[in-house]
Amino acid sequence: MTGFAVVIGSFHRKEGEAMLETVREGARERGLTIVAEVWVPGSMEKPLALKRLLLREDIEGAVVLGIIERGETAHGLVMAQSALKAIIDLQLEFMKPVGVGILGPDIHPSQIPPRVTPYARAAFDAMAVMLQPQ
Repeated sequence: MTGFAVVIGSFHRKEGEAMLETVREGARERGLTIVAEVWVPGSMEKPLALKRLLLREDIEGAVVLGIIERGETAHGLVMAQSALKAIIDLQLEFMKPVGVGILGPDIHPSQIPPRVTPYARAAFDAMAVMLQPQ
């Protein structure tokens, strides 16, 4: 079985739990094993948590989940760009696939509920596909 990790932002805990359950369901369907689930405060902490996990030999890929909600300033956009660049750089550095299921940036609260499950599933599916030999 292939082992992978999940990194989840805890700022939107309820939605994060729903996203995590979606990834767990996908793992069961595909016969993959989640070997680590790591909750972090927010998106800026995701790259460090991800790097720590990708260093592990028992982790062949990862899924990163969370929400960057619309705020009153451009902070969310800057944070999203920085976090996503770091995540992509780590994927390439370690040559391990990382599915990204981060809603936003600049997502309005009313837009979150219908996207929680589809974003998590798409992130998991992307990682699972890329785990296959090319």
